[in-house]
Amino acid sequence: MAEAPQISSSLLGNPPQTNSVEETTAVATTGFAGSGTSFLSTTKGIIVLVLSGLAVLALILGLSLGLTVGRQNNNSCGLSNNSTGQDTDNGNTDGGTNVPDYSSNWKQPESLATSEGWFPAPRGGSDPAWVEAYQKAARLVGRMSLLEKVNVTTGTGWQMGPCVGNTGTTSVGFPSLCLQDGPLGIRFAYPITAFPAGITTAATFNKDLMHSRGRAMGREARNLGINALLGPCIGPLGRSPLGGRNWETFGSDPYLQGVAGQLTVRGIQELRVMAVVKHWLGNEQERFRRKAELGSWPKVKEALSANIGGRATREVYAWPFQDAVREGAAGVMCSYQQVNNSYACENSWLLNGLLKDELGFQGFVVSDWLAQRSGVNSVIAGMDMTMPGDGLSWADSLSLLGANLTSMVVNGTVPVSRLNDMALRIVASWYKLGQDSPKFLPKQKKPLFSSWLKDEIGPLYPRFDAQGQQMVVQNYFTDPRGQLGKDGNLSQIQIGDEDHATLARQVAAEGIVMLKNFNGTLPMSGGTIRKGPYKQIAIFGSDAAHNPLGPNGCVDRACNVGTLGQGWGSGSVEYAYIISPLEAIQARAIQDRTTVDFVLQDGGNLINSTARQVNKRGKDAACLVFVTSDSGEGYVSSEGNLGDRNDLKLWHDGDTVILSVADNCENTVVVIHSVGPVLMEAWADHPNVTAILMANLPGQESGSSLVDVLYGNVNPSGHLPYTIGKSLADYGAHAEIMWDPNWEVPQHDFTEGIYTDYKWFDKHNITPRYEFGYGMSYTSFNFSQLEITTLWNGELAEGLPSPTGLDVKNAEIKNSTLPKEKDLQFPKGWKRVSYFVYPYLPSPTTKPEKTTPMPTPYPYPPGYTNSSRNLTSTHSSSGGYQGGNPALWDPIFRVELLVTNTGKVAGKVAAQLYLTFPKDIEYDTPVRQLRGFEKVELAAGESKIVVFELTRRDISVWSEKKGAWIVPRDKGGVGVGRYGVFVGDSSRGKGVSGETEKIPRGN
Repeated sequence: MAEAPQISSSLLGNPPQTNSVEETTAVATTGFAGSGTSFLSTTKGIIVLVLSGLAVLALILGLSLGLTVGRQNNNSCGLSNNSTGQDTDNGNTDGGTNVPDYSSNWKQPESLATSEGWFPAPRGGSDPAWVEAYQKAARLVGRMSLLEKVNVTTGTGWQMGPCVGNTGTTSVGFPSLCLQDGPLGIRFAYPITAFPAGITTAATFNKDLMHSRGRAMGREARNLGINALLGPCIGPLGRSPLGGRNWETFGSDPYLQGVAGQLTVRGIQELRVMAVVKHWLGNEQERFRRKAELGSWPKVKEALSANIGGRATREVYAWPFQDAVREGAAGVMCSYQQVNNSYACENSWLLNGLLKDELGFQGFVVSDWLAQRSGVNSVIAGMDMTMPGDGLSWADSLSLLGANLTSMVVNGTVPVSRLNDMALRIVASWYKLGQDSPKFLPKQKKPLFSSWLKDEIGPLYPRFDAQGQQMVVQNYFTDPRGQLGKDGNLSQIQIGDEDHATLARQVAAEGIVMLKNFNGTLPMSGGTIRKGPYKQIAIFGSDAAHNPLGPNGCVDRACNVGTLGQGWGSGSVEYAYIISPLEAIQARAIQDRTTVDFVLQDGGNLINSTARQVNKRGKDAACLVFVTSDSGEGYVSSEGNLGDRNDLKLWHDGDTVILSVADNCENTVVVIHSVGPVLMEAWADHPNVTAILMANLPGQESGSSLVDVLYGNVNPSGHLPYTIGKSLADYGAHAEIMWDPNWEVPQHDFTEGIYTDYKWFDKHNITPRYEFGYGMSYTSFNFSQLEITTLWNGELAEGLPSPTGLDVKNAEIKNSTLPKEKDLQFPKGWKRVSYFVYPYLPSPTTKPEKTTPMPTPYPYPPGYTNSSRNLTSTHSSSGGYQGGNPALWDPIFRVELLVTNTGKVAGKVAAQLYLTFPKDIEYDTPVRQLRGFEKVELAAGESKIVVFELTRRDISVWSEKKGAWIVPRDKGGVGVGRYGVFVGDSSRGKGVSGETEKIPRGN
């Protein structure tokens, strides 16, 4: 347990200092689920506003003070130089004070997308796999006071604990939880492994590596004392190739994202660390995502609304979350923006209806940091935890939960049963992962690092700088990359599977996609036109070398200087080291006695002259050009890109650099480090561009993994997890980011429905530069002998059977008596810590600055009820257990084929299965959809049988009319038609095809 504030022994029976508004009483800010309207309520029918002047007005209007733009940036020495606690924009001048008045062209929409109200919030504990955890949780939560339950649900405030998120503590043995970024490693910790990004991991198409990477991240998190890792990131889905955070996720196909996300969750949670999947849901661009980031557009009143239809929601955006929930993910993070004109963290249909009911989610929903926009409405809509605990601004300590939640329950606005369920879901997740075991944490029984302080010893609360504050050990400088021994100590870094550097190198190498290899240019160790390694190499481009400011010289990696190993934002990590391509190639060149020249500029005449000089060596020489494209989170800009990319062009005039080299060097190899697809039309067909490698974002092992592939130690086996088009327009009109607001609440209509990335290309018969799933090898493969077997016996019903066996009685808290209000106030003589978020109500002697009558009765959202639903009669037919109705995973078909290595060297290939729905059905479906992949390793001449199973979910569509997953019928209603099956090396590559048998219809 982390050190608590100084308290007297007489107060030990009360919760430690955690969670509340500073000075006065509770403020409960609510908004209708389904609208952006905000309301205020408090105890005894009045609102007691504790803010002064402008803050009161700001809260009433639903405005956030200041122009905060995301999670705070922190310099490498500890706390941010920005003492206000708000984000800096690192030079962002986008918009500024000279923004055109876009509102002059606005027209109020004739109608707005809405989400139906879905109440009450389903109680956790209905899934048999969670019964034991909920029974334990019910016993523990039953011993908690109301204030302690509030502590469990509320963060302690920004920078008021060692982690990016810290919950309050209790006196019954439930600790303060540490929640920490992120999706590719442990943010703010040092040293840790900077793993390849999600997009690189997806490019491996290797399930074993996806799982192993998750385990390694889970091990490092556990060894550092972290309870919940904020990852994996399985949203955004890559609707736009320009999306700033696409690189954190696993590509632009929901099936690929789902498998990678599920295996990552499995790996993390095998180490008993909670996986918090994010961002739920529809956060497909950074621009306009947060109200607090709208300073450049003063007439925009609310964050963007992603307006998504029910079918696209299930078949595209929620698909990977369904896989993660089925795996048992402990947490889901709700996103910043609105969905169908209701903020994601207060959208009752999204949280209660879709996530907790239909997908059967048993864990807890936590807000993205400051994504909560209301009090009562967020709670009744299904949000269970607020982070970092503050209200509408960083470090304001005016939590929308905390004391507000205490007040909401006491005055009856929020039923105590809802508070119980919030606490139960969090505590049950703790039990489910076995974190109650004394062996879970290191012997210090607390996080072994500080996100904010660099020195070993520091103040207990980093943001609170009062003199005389308790000083504690903040950083133990522990290397978490080893194993936790039985004595609670960390051993040395392990070898083999436990060597995280080796694992990171393997992921990065298998994530390299070879797009072109003319006439055996690669491998560089020797090929069909050359015996032995090249005698002379020239390297061009700043991406080949280190950032001169150091690997962590730019805050949150928000610059593209030196070699690019990760994007920027809260999903980034600190490098313990990064191996640059230049140093790795030089090391190999010493071994091969190769001469290496380099020009680490992105322009200039020196490039031309050096390339010409190297070219004189003919076939014994090669020129390597390194180029990049970067993006990140929207709270900071880099080179004029405010999170999202401005376009698909290479940065630093990369096209010109490539052409300058290729025009002068007949053997030019292009290496791209990028967050996603880039345009290549200017040079991809240049006769002197002989090889192209898409190296994605390799993390710390950038150079070493690249050399593995360049020299043939690793046969390239990566496949594109997205489509590379010939222009941005190829991706469809929806591929453009919404650059300018179209109304005071920007309306982003997902009119393309289910047709994103390669499905859009296929539907409109657009030829890409390189298709989804594409990737070359130093060897060749053949796919043959396809056999399809029907596993389902008898008739197959169109719909799903109703879920059975659901029970929530085990999650009941019997003692729900509310304490007297005086017992919920600050204890007499309590010494408060500034910026800390407490659960206590203020003393009645405190004079409020302003009061406003609360509407009576309380204006709940339309359709609100607290009456329990009869799960057997009104439960979604597509839901029930975690991950949804178990029948969705009934195996229907088995597909087998033979894969043969027909080349001369060993290699790996990802056999990809694409499904085509029967033609004679009433639903519009994509030409092909990924429904399976298996990576196989084959020696030269070797063959292996690869087996796939297609489930009911794989062959189903979401019916808007019926509100359920269905297996579509032939238009004549005869039965289930023939599905087309293609298995090959890409979505449009070479492979083998077949058809399923028809299945008779059922009732």
